[in-house]
Amino acid sequence: MSANPRIAFIGAGSTVFMKNIVGDLLQRKALTGATIALMDLNPERLKESEIVAGKIISTLGVKAKLETHSNQRKALDKADFVVTAFQVGGYEPCTVTDFEVPKKYKLRQTIADTLGVGGIMRGLRTVPHLWSICADMMEVCPNAILMQYVNPMAINTWAISEKFPKIKQVGLCHSVQGTADELARDLDIPIGEIRYRAAGINHMAFYLQFEHRQKDGSYRSLYSDLLKGYREGRFPKPSSWNPRCPNKVRYEMLTRLGYFVTESSEHFAEYTPYFIKEGREDLIEKFGIPLDEYPKRCVEQIARWKKQAEEYKSADKIEVKASHEYASSIMNSVWTGEPSVIYGNQRNNGCITSLPDNCATEVPCLVDDRGIQPTFVGALPPQLTALIRTNINVQELTVRALVEENREHIYHAAMMDPHTAAELDLQQIWDLVDDLLVAHDKWLPEFARVHKPMKAAE
Repeated sequence: MSANPRIAFIGAGSTVFMKNIVGDLLQRKALTGATIALMDLNPERLKESEIVAGKIISTLGVKAKLETHSNQRKALDKADFVVTAFQVGGYEPCTVTDFEVPKKYKLRQTIADTLGVGGIMRGLRTVPHLWSICADMMEVCPNAILMQYVNPMAINTWAISEKFPKIKQVGLCHSVQGTADELARDLDIPIGEIRYRAAGINHMAFYLQFEHRQKDGSYRSLYSDLLKGYREGRFPKPSSWNPRCPNKVRYEMLTRLGYFVTESSEHFAEYTPYFIKEGREDLIEKFGIPLDEYPKRCVEQIARWKKQAEEYKSADKIEVKASHEYASSIMNSVWTGEPSVIYGNQRNNGCITSLPDNCATEVPCLVDDRGIQPTFVGALPPQLTALIRTNINVQELTVRALVEENREHIYHAAMMDPHTAAELDLQQIWDLVDDLLVAHDKWLPEFARVHKPMKAAE
């Protein structure tokens, strides 16, 4: 092992995210001499990222080295860590397509990047590119750890484990730690006084424990406080980061399930059949469900980045703050042996006994110089297992479509999606999938392209 790690960042044109990860890792003493290889296919965005990363190095006064690449394999060559963050097809045209085509069938969505017809299509576009990264890694950096931040996280992680089981990978998200901070804010309790344990699948993990440390060192469950605050109308408190999303869906599900889910209300509303219904605008209003939320965020982020990019280009130094992302913690623990605990997505392998062994689960993981080690959870409460399985059905069929190159399973995945099935009949689902496959044709693997419509039991 060399004195300093080599870190490849695939999709480095995601400049804001790249800035967070690079800023985090270069604030860790053991990583300050790292070589950071930025790779992106868009030369303009790659240049912007190079400028930002260079100014982070200058601001922190560290000895890190910076490379830029348009060739994926060269960026990966001899890497110790690989970070992926990209969106195949971008906001335009692909995200827009994932929202606008379903609207013709009166199927409305909020985020559409994880489950539902939007998540299925995103998986079909994304997994082949992740597989290409894994194929290159097997050739030029077979021992590297792949940290992938790409959605749909569970589909991606599952698909990688099926085709490239030797790749050391983990899917990373900030929903567990981010939601813990939100709940601490609602409760007016410092996050440092709260301990929690969560498990499930990405975007549908639940806090099995959420507790407050008492003065005598014992811990008290906070679930009764959360329920009381919601029923009295005190929770959730208005969100400063996104006033369009009042977070009522998750609190309502807490009253029904007894556990709080780790991903946002805008996401969760489209993972279930209960909240977005044609002709039920009362539900949209009651729970403050932000329809078309992701396209709105994309437009805002693009505008914000254009302004920010100009500021970064003219600034001598860039403010560097610690983020909530786990990537630098993993790198530091693997490189130094200093242990840490993260929430990661990997093949289940019996960690959650009530879910299939081959699915991708999100559980607490110990990280040290032996790598990322998921911890045993056991069986989840039966109501949580049942709800999670509805999402796993969609994930499994999407993965099987990709691995087996079986286009029919794309339709089966859409059939099983809770929100889609609650709104559309079978023929509408078939027709919608046809329309989406036609619209996404150039972004899809060959087997998924529609040369003729798929008929039932064709």
